Parts: sequence; C-alpha cells; structure tokens
Amino acid sequence: MNVAKADALLLVDVQCAFMEGADAVPGHLALQQSIARLLGRARQAGVAVIFLQNDGAPGSPDAPHSAGWQLYFPPVRGEHVLFKTEDDGFLETGLQTLLDELGARRLALCGMLSEMCLAATARAALQRGYNVLLPHDAHATYDVPPGPGGSPGVPAALAARAAEWSLGDEVQILPGVEAVAFSLASTTGG
Repeated sequence: MNVAKADALLLVDVQCAFMEGADAVPGHLALQQSIARLLGRARQAGVAVIFLQNDGAPGSPDAPHSAGWQLYFPPVRGEHVLFKTEDDGFLETGLQTLLDELGARRLALCGMLSEMCLAATARAALQRGYNVLLPHDAHATYDVPPGPGGSPGVPAALAARAAEWSLGDEVQILPGVEAVAFSLASTTGG
C-alpha cells in the first residue's frame, strides 16, 4: 500500500454530539475506530496533535460546556486544543501560529462534518500552502434530506464522498487511515 506522510494531525470537531448517542453521524462506530487508530499512530510517532473544538450556538448539540461539546477522545499532555466558532478552523483560533511554531507543513485531517468544518479547514490549509491528507474512513456527515423541487435525499456516505470530491485535486484523498504515515516535522523546512 502506498502511504502519504503527515507531520501533524488535526481532529476537526470530533466531539461527543457527533460521535455517540441517537444524534451521532451515520457509521459513527466505524468512524470511532478509524479515528482512534489514526490518533494512536500520531501519538506513537510523537507528531503534533491538534483538536479543533467547535463552540456551537446556545441550545445546539455542541453548545459550549454541554455533554455534546466535550471532545470524544480526551487530549493527552502536550496536545493542543483550539476553540472555534466558524467552519474554517484557521479563523480566530491561532491555528496558523501554532502550526508555524511546530514547523508542521503536512497535515492529516479527520472529523466532521465532511462538507462543513472539515472541508472549510482543508480549503483554508491549502490556501496557506499546507499539504493536506484526508483518509476516506476518518470523516463523516449526516444524511442530506430531500430538497426543493422533489430532489431526493443523499445518504451520508455519498455526501461525505461528494465533500471529498469538492476539495479538488490538491487534497490527497487516501483510502483509509492505514495509508497515513506520521513523521516529525522537518526543522529545515522540507
């Protein structure tokens, strides 16, 4: 299997509201396993692990300090948690500064929602010159309901795939988390 290298892992909105219970994304059990493997491999390699935690609106499933707002995978010592209120994980979070300090240039992304915060963060990373890896089995979204004019709904798995496709050919879509190899960031800018 061909592997792609990353020197940092960004977990986008991997919060309890989306990962467990009746309101979890479809396929959440498989998603939990994939992200757990990816996170374990990043930790074992000693690369930067950054959690982006969404501060949802009051009353939303991810409203700050609610049960759903909590990170599904608790960070360990040395990992970073940045709070955000926008889809783009770079807006008003300090993510750019942190990545610069860490020397990270090759980012593996996982989380949700595929077409919203995950895609917005991936696009923003590309615009800033980062290499972006997206394992197919490490992001998810909800079913898209039927739309106007009788348009049919879209199953979550297809919506997630369409979100991948919408990112264009600059993002490296990988078949799964096993295709991500983590290595420490180069101090020489390579």
